[in-house]
Formats: sequence, C-alpha cells, structure tokens
Amino acid sequence: MKMGAFAKSMNIGLDLGSRFVKAVFFREGTMVEQRYYDTLAFYRQYGRKIGEELVIDKKALQWPSYESVVSTGYGRNLIQVSGGKAIPELRAHTTGAIYQTGLQDFTLLDLGGQDSKVIKVKNGRMIDFRTNDKCAASSGRYLENMAHVLGLKVEELSNCLDNPVPLSSTCAVFGESELIGRIIEGHSIEALAAGVNETIVKRVEPMLKELYSPTIVFTGGVAYNSAIKTMLREVVQAEIIVPQYPQLNGAIGCAVYPV
Repeated sequence: MKMGAFAKSMNIGLDLGSRFVKAVFFREGTMVEQRYYDTLAFYRQYGRKIGEELVIDKKALQWPSYESVVSTGYGRNLIQVSGGKAIPELRAHTTGAIYQTGLQDFTLLDLGGQDSKVIKVKNGRMIDFRTNDKCAASSGRYLENMAHVLGLKVEELSNCLDNPVPLSSTCAVFGESELIGRIIEGHSIEALAAGVNETIVKRVEPMLKELYSPTIVFTGGVAYNSAIKTMLREVVQAEIIVPQYPQLNGAIGCAVYPV
C-alpha cells in the first residue's frame, strides 16, 4: 500500500495514551506536524468530558484548522472527541502499521506506557490479537521504574544486551524488590539492565509465538530500545521492523483512517 493512500486532506489523529497524548497532523497524505502532551496535563488544561464526549479546547492548543479528527484510547479507555470519530486502539494501530510499512502480512507488537498488545495481520486485516492491559510488567512504565532503581536513564537500557541477570518476578512492583536484591548480590548494573530487557522479551514471547509471523512490526515507545529488538529477533526467529514513528503509530492510524 502506497504512502498517502488513506488520507487526502488535513486530518488530526489523536492517541489518548496512558502516559502521553499524541497528536499528528496530516495534509494530503503527509504528516506535517506532531505533538506530544503529558496525559494528565492534557486533561487538566485542555480536555473535559461532557456526557459521553471529550470536549477539547482547540484554541488553547493552537491547533490548525482541519477537516476531521479521529481518536483512539488505550485498553478500555475509548473516548470520542466532540465533533470527531473514535476507533478502537487495535484498529488504529493496525492501520498505522500498514500505512507506515506498506506491509499486508505481519504480526504487530505494540508495547506502550502501561499495556502491551500483539496483533496478527493477514491481507491487510486483523485476524487475531492478544492484549495485556491489567499489568504494567511488559510496558514502558516497567522499564522506567527499573531504570530508576538502577540509577539509569531509560534510554541507557538500549545499550545493555550482554550477560543478562535472570529476573523471575512477573510483577512490576515486586520486580523492583527483586532487582534491589540482585544489586546487593553484586551484579553489574549493565548485566542487571540486560536482565530487565530480557524480562520484557520473556513476557511477550508466548504471545508472539502464538500469533507468529516471519515479520514482526514493533511499535510503541519501547520499540526505541534496540537491545529488546535484538533479543526479540533471536528468541522469536523473525525479522523485526521498527517503523519511522513507532510511538506515533496509533495516532497515525487515526489520522489516515477513512472517515
């Protein structure tokens, strides 16, 4: 599918995520602008739910004029923006991945701020999926918490691949206690950080093997972690593709979704 096949006029795609609200602006099939907002700050300053709709202060946001706005949420948080259209996140992310890669057959792995999802796509259609929005153990929030315990910036986890220290806890909260125990045992920070990356891979591995494709499109903020990408490739034995805008994939799917 060619870039721009979906969108023909100025549209806004809005991904109301757990950590960040992402907005992308498309004109004639091309993204002309992107914006990020802290989710809590966005709702405090710019958005109010009235009835069943989210009313957004577009003037305060200084949004340009547009033809349409399509939004999605995370997990069960699907809120329709006043004057716009809301679509399920699985549909938004599938559409975004097809648009960004041009692929029709793949498995989509999206690791967001607080949830994870795996979607099997065949002939450009979602045919099966698995999601986990009840626990943050395989999400960006988990990586942020573990990096904090290790005294690292979350971006520095990308450099830690070798000699991972096994971490057995499947809970993001108890994982911190386990990690502190491993620090006391004298393991290096690099090896512990590699172990943190490995736990993400282990938690999504069963879903990826269940919905296996030889090509995996990896999106969400966690996709910027190159160590996790390498581990996934070795464990699942598949090509791992990270599109140009992994964290914006849901918003892009909304922007190019036909209305």
